[in-house]
Amino acid sequence: MPVASVGGDVASVRLLHLRGVPGTQAAASMVVDITVGVATQLIFVLLGVGLLLMRSTDRSSLLVAGMALIGIGTLFAAITAFVLFQHRGLFAGFAKFAGRLMRGKWLSAFAARASTIDDTVVQAYRSGWVMLRANLLRLVGWVAGAGEVWLVMQCLGQPIGMVDAYILESLGSGVRAAAFMVPGALGALEGSYVLFGALFGLPADTALIISLSKRVRELALGVPGLLVWHWIEGHYLLRRNQPKAR
Repeated sequence: MPVASVGGDVASVRLLHLRGVPGTQAAASMVVDITVGVATQLIFVLLGVGLLLMRSTDRSSLLVAGMALIGIGTLFAAITAFVLFQHRGLFAGFAKFAGRLMRGKWLSAFAARASTIDDTVVQAYRSGWVMLRANLLRLVGWVAGAGEVWLVMQCLGQPIGMVDAYILESLGSGVRAAAFMVPGALGALEGSYVLFGALFGLPADTALIISLSKRVRELALGVPGLLVWHWIEGHYLLRRNQPKAR
């Protein structure tokens, strides 16, 4: 969604629920999916930093690697705390805190299910083989982004190696994760490719083309997805408002 990154995850819970998945399972899957996504992204970026240091140890590379490692360390601490909260009753705690600030039927219904959601989240983490596959698939997805960079450079007639494409994609991915509250990471993604592209001798206009190609791909997939989502919601509202047969 063209807002903070969490918006799409909330929409996915809604869509899962409309397809018949119990609300507790849908909410739990969203939380676990976010955790898996960020954890594998940290691995993806960390491997990119390692490859960068293997490629070059000049001042610019060391500076970029140092900044990336600081960001990785901060995000790792945040993810660790997030996982601990999940095992200590994240939703139940949130419901209790929100209950002190506001009242409402929806909040009462959420509070009644909060503990069940927490239990479902913990149960998901205990399904070892499933979690392993989820992490591997997510990591493959992150790595596939490097193939996108490599392919764009081939089309531009300025081919770079897969290792360089991986480094560029991983560092750009790290900046995008850090700027998750910026709608669509506008400006942050473009600036990161210009900055990191300079490490590989890429002109600023070429680096911008790489970032813009990602925007085109996001629009090509995202806009139809939003339209389908609105169509599903509209169809659901029409069906719910239809008079029931007696």
